Amino acid sequence: MPRLYVLLFILSALAVVAAVVSVLAGFWIGLAWLLLAGITSNMGWVQYRRGSRA
Repeated sequence: MPRLYVLLFILSALAVVAAVVSVLAGFWIGLAWLLLAGITSNMGWVQYRRGSRA
């Protein structure tokens, strides 16, 4: 099973893609996707740092 930070970075990339598609389609919900991308990216960095310290 992959490490948690890898899954979080994949989720972050998918959220960015969803945000771009939403904004180009004219939906403001794309801003919420950007917030989700930021949160998952930060969570990924935290998990990566915890894994490298151990």
